[in-house]
Amino acid sequence: MLKSNHCLKKNREIKVGLIQINNSFSNQNYLPYSLGCLQTFAGKNVKNIDQFEFLLPIYSRISVKDAVSAIKDADIVFFSAYVWNIKISLEISKQIKQIKPDVLTVFGGPQVPDRSEIFLREQASVDIVCHGEGEKVFSAILEQYLTGKWDIVPSISYINDEDRFIQHQRGPRIPDLSEVPSPFLSQTFDPLMDAYPHEKWIVMWETNRGCPFKCTFCDWGSAIAAKVYKFNSERLFRDIDWFSENKIEFVFCCDANFGIFPRDLEIVQYMAKNKAKYGYPQAFSVQNTKNSTEKSYEIQKALADAGLNKGVTLSLQSTDDRVLEHIKRSNIKSSVYRELQQKFTAENIETYTDIILGLPEETYESFVEGVSSVIENGQHNRIQFANLAILPNAEMGDPEYQKKYGFIIQETDIINLHGSLENTEEIMESQHLVVGTHTMPKRDWVRARAFSWMTGLLHFNKLLQTPFIVLHTLYQIPFRELLEIFANKKLDLPILSELYEFFTTKALDIQHGGAEYCRSKEWLNIWWPIDEYIFIKLCVEGKFNSFYEESQCVIQGYLNEKKINCPSKLLQDAITLNKNLIKFPFQNRNLDLKLGYNIWEFYKNGLKGIQIPLKEGNFCYQIDRESAIWNSWEDWYREVVWYGNKKGDYLYECKGYE
Repeated sequence: MLKSNHCLKKNREIKVGLIQINNSFSNQNYLPYSLGCLQTFAGKNVKNIDQFEFLLPIYSRISVKDAVSAIKDADIVFFSAYVWNIKISLEISKQIKQIKPDVLTVFGGPQVPDRSEIFLREQASVDIVCHGEGEKVFSAILEQYLTGKWDIVPSISYINDEDRFIQHQRGPRIPDLSEVPSPFLSQTFDPLMDAYPHEKWIVMWETNRGCPFKCTFCDWGSAIAAKVYKFNSERLFRDIDWFSENKIEFVFCCDANFGIFPRDLEIVQYMAKNKAKYGYPQAFSVQNTKNSTEKSYEIQKALADAGLNKGVTLSLQSTDDRVLEHIKRSNIKSSVYRELQQKFTAENIETYTDIILGLPEETYESFVEGVSSVIENGQHNRIQFANLAILPNAEMGDPEYQKKYGFIIQETDIINLHGSLENTEEIMESQHLVVGTHTMPKRDWVRARAFSWMTGLLHFNKLLQTPFIVLHTLYQIPFRELLEIFANKKLDLPILSELYEFFTTKALDIQHGGAEYCRSKEWLNIWWPIDEYIFIKLCVEGKFNSFYEESQCVIQGYLNEKKINCPSKLLQDAITLNKNLIKFPFQNRNLDLKLGYNIWEFYKNGLKGIQIPLKEGNFCYQIDRESAIWNSWEDWYREVVWYGNKKGDYLYECKGYE
């Protein structure tokens, strides 16, 4: 129960614990930006701020015991809750309450449900939950801590002393974001950075708040509402200077629609200027604004020219108009993505496309047709296939919505992509995945999931991309048909049959609560994406050559069946070139190939949608295996299969010669 008053002697300092547990990436940790904003705003606005002592925030995943020890003296503890930290945060809250029952525990963040009564009754260790924008409610809770007058605090819910659920109306957002000081410039993070001088920090950053779109799978719109407000440009430029001065390598922009304002290009240009002058930041990741082709292109071109981007994300989600209408995304034009893809491809700027599996009204047919159309439009680098996950405050979190579309939902553990198996989690976080719908029953979901993994392996990991491009360019064979040769049925061939069985079995495993990735103690002791795992498996187990022999047999059988008069030598040359282009360990000499067709030039132009004449004759190519050499399997796992994934960087360089 929430006590009506947390009385302390007014001459004693009130200790405030702050917990925002983020995932770590490549031995780097995020500064706790959300809590930094709250603390900085309170420092400016809370009248009795001198009565509070803010403890160092807990910013990464440590043991519950260590976390409780760090906050054991706190009088109030604020938790910033996300899907990746909610369970460990609740356990910390539970254990701190056991040793200090009078501590006030407050939860905010996207994982706090708007419909919060059940949550509060199930989580007895949580006193107050906050909804929406946090700065003003955080400050109000601090100001009323001594009085316990929670009835005047907006945007909170709690169970009162009479066991009644109380939910207050949300307060207004902050339209003038100049009222929110920068936690970087206000030195809020200085004590934390001084306490951990060897930590390599990465940064979350806002240039605006708000999202005009209402995609039903996303809680962004519900969390911060539709109108977009922006931070002052001069403050943002000073933030960038701070990033440079503090040698911040990676900046993740939290804006839902970066590029929505004309000044956003100026922000990129300023960051590029700082990188050129100071060397930092080294990368700037943004979520592109929707429906603005030219703005998105200019911004991403500027990022690419400055070496600040790590690939452009094109968040398509689905290509089916009916699906887009039902997820309230129909106002985001697919034509925008097609135009952007073609522009980026022409400029050799790497992109990857987001597609979600399991959306309402999506069928197996519409899903695979959509994947095929994305590839045909020029996406040959990567499609990132995400399983649809339910967020509590998204429209899809409503049980009535789930019933309407026949969602079949399975809880699974959250596994970090390429996460270490040594980091055995004390508490596993979980997610709720949609593994079937009215229009995509469980059997079809398995087929679609297997199809997406096969697509990743064969096309985006480049194992058969060369013959696929050649056949599509010459004969207009849909990519769907080329992929379904391998993904749609069990073949009477040992290696390809094994791939089909593996993908199908793994999809069924996820439907029953299994992990999304494959664990391997032998291969770097990490969790691998399914397509990468199979790529390694083919190579390590010596099945690489047999895979290509079987693939040539299957493709030739398809061509014969469809009465497509493709010379067998052409297919053989395309597969031979592809096989020898794949980066492999222990190769230290360049390879010369003689082929009967100008396959390399035809393939490279086909990637850009350009068809040059296919010539028959004697063509000599040299594959460069001396510029990059991997002398151990471990180096190859890490540097080629893992690091090369998003870039699709799996092929050696090649050049023709007389």
